[in-house]
Amino acid sequence: MVEEVKYGIPKPVYENVDHPTRLRHSPLTLWYTQPATTWTEALPVGNGRLGAMVFGSVATERLQLNEDTLWSGHPKDCDNPAALQYLPLVREAVLAGDYARADELSKHMQGPFNQSYLPLGDLYLEFGAPDCDPAQAYRENPLHPFNPLTYRRALDLDTAVAETTYTADGITFTRQVFASAPDNAIVMRLACDKPGVLNFTIRIDSPLRHHVTAWGNSLLLRGQAPQHVDPSYLQSENPVIYTSTDLTDETEKNPLKSVQSVDSLTFAALLNARVTGGTTTAEDNRLRIAGADEVILLLCMATSFDGAFARQGVHPVARVTPMMATLHDKPYAALLQAHLDDYQPLFRRVELDLGSLDKEHLPTDRRIREFQADPDPALVSLLFQYGRYLLIASSRPGTQPANLQGLWNDMVRPPWSSNWTTNINTQMNYWPAEVANLAECHLPLFDLIRSLSVNGAKTARINYGCRGWCSHHNADLWAQSAPVGNYGGGQPMWANFPLSGPWLCFHLWEHYAFGGDVAFLRDVAYPLMKGAAEFCLDWLIEDGKGRLVTCPAVSCENAFVTADGVTAQTSMATAQDMALIAQHFDNCLAAAEVLDIDDDFVAAVRAARARLYPFKIGRKGDLQEWYEDWDSTDPHHRHISHLIGLYPGALITEDATPDLFAACKRTLDLRGDESTGWSMAWKVNCWARLKDDDRAFKVLSQLFTPVDAREGNWERGGVYPNLFDAHPPFQIDGNFGATAGIAEMLVQSHRGVIELLPALPAAWPNGSVKGLRVRGGFEVGLAWRDGKLQEATIRSLLRNECRIVGGEGVTVTYDRTPIAVQQDDGVCIFATEAGKVYHVKVG
Repeated sequence: MVEEVKYGIPKPVYENVDHPTRLRHSPLTLWYTQPATTWTEALPVGNGRLGAMVFGSVATERLQLNEDTLWSGHPKDCDNPAALQYLPLVREAVLAGDYARADELSKHMQGPFNQSYLPLGDLYLEFGAPDCDPAQAYRENPLHPFNPLTYRRALDLDTAVAETTYTADGITFTRQVFASAPDNAIVMRLACDKPGVLNFTIRIDSPLRHHVTAWGNSLLLRGQAPQHVDPSYLQSENPVIYTSTDLTDETEKNPLKSVQSVDSLTFAALLNARVTGGTTTAEDNRLRIAGADEVILLLCMATSFDGAFARQGVHPVARVTPMMATLHDKPYAALLQAHLDDYQPLFRRVELDLGSLDKEHLPTDRRIREFQADPDPALVSLLFQYGRYLLIASSRPGTQPANLQGLWNDMVRPPWSSNWTTNINTQMNYWPAEVANLAECHLPLFDLIRSLSVNGAKTARINYGCRGWCSHHNADLWAQSAPVGNYGGGQPMWANFPLSGPWLCFHLWEHYAFGGDVAFLRDVAYPLMKGAAEFCLDWLIEDGKGRLVTCPAVSCENAFVTADGVTAQTSMATAQDMALIAQHFDNCLAAAEVLDIDDDFVAAVRAARARLYPFKIGRKGDLQEWYEDWDSTDPHHRHISHLIGLYPGALITEDATPDLFAACKRTLDLRGDESTGWSMAWKVNCWARLKDDDRAFKVLSQLFTPVDAREGNWERGGVYPNLFDAHPPFQIDGNFGATAGIAEMLVQSHRGVIELLPALPAAWPNGSVKGLRVRGGFEVGLAWRDGKLQEATIRSLLRNECRIVGGEGVTVTYDRTPIAVQQDDGVCIFATEAGKVYHVKVG
């Protein structure tokens, strides 16, 4: 079949015209020879709002379901007026050097825990076929009617379709699943190569309070979220609390009736089964399919959520019924094509080839197991693109941003509530958004920042007596900006962190720096950035030595030991705090200059910026983490928050601050490479910034350590069989951090110049990449051989001047015509026009 091109986007090539939805094998495929036995073996699909984990079991297929606004709780006041009374006492204790007392006093400044992101339910298809490990079945009985040699479970990243195929009794069965953004539904197709043999039962369940109704060819699940869920790490006698509403009391005469509560969300899932050549029977709250040739399942889901500040919501059934109605006349081919037309223009923007060991014919779990002994560059490329896939699947305009697990969660009390952990993890989720050419996927984070700024203005005023707005260690659907900790039950090193606002605002500036949208900067980014800066201006105090410091201050989730042997968490002017404020002030000054506004504000920020407590180098040659040169209680701690000025900030660079640059290397050496999955991803980015290509690759390789979810190890990171990052347990930030780190090894632009292949490891001698974005409004393509750059393409989006590190040997052409270039201290400079592609050669 010849590949057809429409609107410049090739359609997928199918392996058999008689089975037009059987997708070909490709290097962009995760695939396996057995069904998933654990959740971290299942394959994720998502459209930003709706998600499913596909298990691919033969006898009982399971799709674990999520909807991104299904959380516990409701809007409430989380601020703590007592915090303002304790603030001067904490500061007094810190300035007196009584850090243990400061810890205890800080606990009085805390608020309630966040609410939790929840699973909606599970869709089960029960076939009655043999369900087993295919390889084990074949070993035990080669004549078993289920042929394991034909079983294949796969996720094609190029099409965002999960597919399961197997043969039983000589009949080949095929299932495809995708989550459609344009049609707002999860779509599943079941087919076989013999007519009339599809026989199975459909049921839908939920771990939350729910009720299911079946009629005709439809199933309706109505449910209610808990009013409150305690974090999984909190010991509690009654961790999940519901209101008194009982769904089972509703009458069957009105199956579309929905429960509504001001204290908790309600939700609904509506399933429709289209059957060809068979029958559908509704019985016992399930559907029975008999004698079918093909079945198309359409699933729409919604909650009553109507905004972070709304106590009254919209009936979820009133949302899902019109969603389903729009799908009524759409054939499967049209649904699939609409999905591809929406998804592929995003995904296909970037191509990456790091070389190959010809292992694509091996199952993905085997390739992971073999990686340490034989590093497979094509598997690195797959991990890079998987991160891009996951961001598209979990963060689209108008949805909630990717949380600690992206979009996918199967637990009522998930790890760390599966919330937005804003002391690193949420930020890491969006590190690849701009450079990996998915700027639209960044937008949901900006919506969250806007909501946090509303509640955060009250928190800043009530808790601290400050202007502007602030947020802390965690956030949830209700935009809690106050510190967590359950009013004294949390440790200050994570609960009492009031500077996640400036850190989140890095993303606002980066979106402008990459894309150059002045209207966005003026109308969206700058007001939020200014509010966060106003808080910082009021939060800073004099240290008595002419410097401005934060007090109290923590280095997130880490503790120190003083020279007197006292273990504590609360001090002042941590390197993390000072880096966050310094970088945020720099970004605000740059934004105000672009917009040519706010002279008085600019003067105040510039004056404060000059007086910030500076970075220090400790006695070990490392970057000092705290105000004093104290040791960490855990020298290999997973957080490296004091390196924010190196990455994701741009305060520490080789040319401007060489001593600090060297101190960052020493810091990473002392911390060690091995850690949790997301921490190693952060270190990849840091080593790339340090231009240490082999060390960046060494840490990246350790991310491919296989992890078994059943082992329960919470400190040794790697990846699960489905390439989900293992903290452990699963945290999606490691996937996104790895994608960002790979890009950072190939191109950098944080110093105001474009650096090509700044940290290319010896393990990738030949390769190419297309579509990466850099600051200043450029798209970059690279090709290299034997570790040397052969050619670069620079596509100008904004007609800005292009500055590339390269020296005298650089030549630039457009349409084969040489372009005049200037040289300035090893930087090649040339003018560009928007839309034109320039070819750059070095040497």
